[in-house]
Amino acid sequence: MKTINKISFQDIESIPQLIKDFLNQKIEGFEEYTFSLDHFKKQLHQKQNSFTSAQREILAEALEDQLSGLKFSLSQRQNLNDLKLQNTFTITTGHQLNLFSGPVFFVYKILQAIKTCSYLKEKFPEFNFVPVYWMASEDHDFAEINHFKTENNYYEINEKSGGAVGRIQITDTFFISEFEKEFKDFVFGTELILMLKEAYKAGNTLTEAIRILVNRLFSDFGLLMVDGDSKELKKQIKDTFKDELLNFTLQKTSKEKVEFLTEKYGKVQVNPREINLFYLTDTRDRIDFYGNKYIIVDKNIQFTQEEILDELEKHPEKFSPNALMRPVYQETILPNLAYIGGNAEIMYWLELKDYFTEINLPFPILIPRNSMLFLKEKTLGKIEKLQLKIEDFFKNFTAITNAKILDNNEILSLLQDKENKLIHQFSELKKAAETTEKSFGNMVKAEEIRQLKSFKRMKKRLLHAEKIKQNELLERLENLFLEVHPSKNWQERVYNFSVFFADHGYFWLANCLEEMEIEESKLIILAI
Repeated sequence: MKTINKISFQDIESIPQLIKDFLNQKIEGFEEYTFSLDHFKKQLHQKQNSFTSAQREILAEALEDQLSGLKFSLSQRQNLNDLKLQNTFTITTGHQLNLFSGPVFFVYKILQAIKTCSYLKEKFPEFNFVPVYWMASEDHDFAEINHFKTENNYYEINEKSGGAVGRIQITDTFFISEFEKEFKDFVFGTELILMLKEAYKAGNTLTEAIRILVNRLFSDFGLLMVDGDSKELKKQIKDTFKDELLNFTLQKTSKEKVEFLTEKYGKVQVNPREINLFYLTDTRDRIDFYGNKYIIVDKNIQFTQEEILDELEKHPEKFSPNALMRPVYQETILPNLAYIGGNAEIMYWLELKDYFTEINLPFPILIPRNSMLFLKEKTLGKIEKLQLKIEDFFKNFTAITNAKILDNNEILSLLQDKENKLIHQFSELKKAAETTEKSFGNMVKAEEIRQLKSFKRMKKRLLHAEKIKQNELLERLENLFLEVHPSKNWQERVYNFSVFFADHGYFWLANCLEEMEIEESKLIILAI
């Protein structure tokens, strides 16, 4: 494997402008929450002063309990012990419990958290840094996570859903035998099949499955996994949940940021609700406030104020944060410095800055995760043969294709030459027309527009004709685009990690880690 290119997010058209402005420190109020050593120094000081020894003990005990069924590596055991120390901090990423990890960027974001910890340890040797994967075990959208895709197949499980997905017990294991058929002859196929069978054994919950899989892949890197579906951990955020139920503080304090982001960048990623909490029973349902009652939406359950506060006090585990409250929960129970997330995640974190200030909780550094793309040497050869660059596939590829189809076209050159002459002739006419009555000048302008539209139509028809004539070239370009963008999407959002692990095993993981960028957000392109 070798690196072909690393493209800055600033040079990729499809990266949201909000993310580019954030990385360039162009969003007022967020300058100090981007990646820099000075910003990390400040975060270290803030978190050290705000995160207590008691909180550390609770976190360490909860993780000890959650991870007790796993075989710990020495680095994991060290990290778990270090969490009790005041000079230890976490770097966190989070993701849903996608079947067999889902799209491969799941792996990339965890590796970036791991490498960021190593980088910070070099820069601040007096502190310890622990990589953390936050499992989104309380999400309830099972359809989003019940599948994964390889180059040749689509795999899914069917289970009863509606509640917290992490609690779902696995009964449907048919996909495992199908996966075995596809991968049994690969170099590391047996390893993949064993991983799948161990994690997705009938009776395991989806939380247990992902925990087992992630531990198998990342235990040697010292990664710790946190399940927020925990009574002991939720006790730490009861006061914040209580304030949310009584005062709707998140919505009120984020209003200004939401309006600012909406006005400047369009629709925000997630709109705050009056109450940003769910209630967990056999299903996960939104809590709403109506009149003087707290209503559990889609359930025949309601509470008075006194009753719901009593329920929170006795059963905090029944209250579940939504997408906007989840970052608050995370930062409350972890000694965290930075969060590594996808563009959409970073965009909704930005809505929360004023709310963090209101509840006196340090806001973390936000790091848009890196992207990776693995291309076969054969694909790279095709790109080179067509005199294209890999960057072209992350621009407007329709425009690139059209330009390629009309490259060195004599008719287009002739049309362009005649059009330029026409523009020059009308320029002279318009100057002359200024010396006579206004209506004549208007007629000249209108005629110019009419004739230039004719040239535009001719160029459009020429392109259509050339696409028919050069159908083979057009097909090659379209197929090549699909090799770079399977299903017309970024590769990392389509394929599962097994596609790459099958041939290269743990060496592929090590290579991803080595090539991962830390100080900048980039698309990293490698030959495989």
